[in-house]
Amino acid sequence: MPTARFADLEGASVLITGGGSGIGAALTEGFARQGARVAFIDFAEEPSRELCDTIGEATGNRPLHLMADLRDIPALRAAVAEAAEAHGPVTVLVNNAARDDRHAAEEVTPESWDANLDINLRPHFFTMQAVAGGMQKAGRGSIVNFPSTSFMLNIGDMPAYTAAKAGIIGLTKGLAGRYGKDGIRVNAIAPGWVVTERQRQLWVTEEKLAAHIGRQAIPKMMVADDMVGPCLFLASDASAMLTAQTLIVDGGFL
Repeated sequence: MPTARFADLEGASVLITGGGSGIGAALTEGFARQGARVAFIDFAEEPSRELCDTIGEATGNRPLHLMADLRDIPALRAAVAEAAEAHGPVTVLVNNAARDDRHAAEEVTPESWDANLDINLRPHFFTMQAVAGGMQKAGRGSIVNFPSTSFMLNIGDMPAYTAAKAGIIGLTKGLAGRYGKDGIRVNAIAPGWVVTERQRQLWVTEEKLAAHIGRQAIPKMMVADDMVGPCLFLASDASAMLTAQTLIVDGGFL
């Protein structure tokens, strides 16, 4: 967890999607340690409650867990409203939620394509839309979206996912142009291979991980905590004139 302190994040109303596990859980803790008022949306109730307990005990700053399925846009909007009611209008949004299931191009159907983008792309836009009004009234805001480097690497076994991740960068640039005049910045962080518990269970082998790390300029396994510092930077006024950008955090993958 980074040691840097961003004074303007203390007391800020922060909302994180998919904040109950993996990278999202590290981000939830990272913002809580900055003294922010953190709410996160996650449909996994028990792990999210345990995360709130752990962070609350460690920091004295318990996050607010909001139950919602991000595919359900009315429920998503209701969760945003609940976060704003509890902590004030959201001025920092982190669109982190994703699901990186593998799928063969030959087996994709119109229904499975739509289902994938319903998780990996559509909620990003509608969450941004839901917080924009509050940010406009506040005269400021920072939105940090999470694509990934997967679409840059010609990975062939998850075409709907990589299309969604590329689309997030398009949304980032488009909405940065739309909301910049309102004092709202929109940026993105594209992680490389971050080894979470889900990755370990489903995809990681010693051989694959060693080969990947061997192509990084910094030959070290990346973990969820490595995404916290970049996200805090983009959320804070340390990056006040930075918008419409995608920050690649991949250890210098070659």
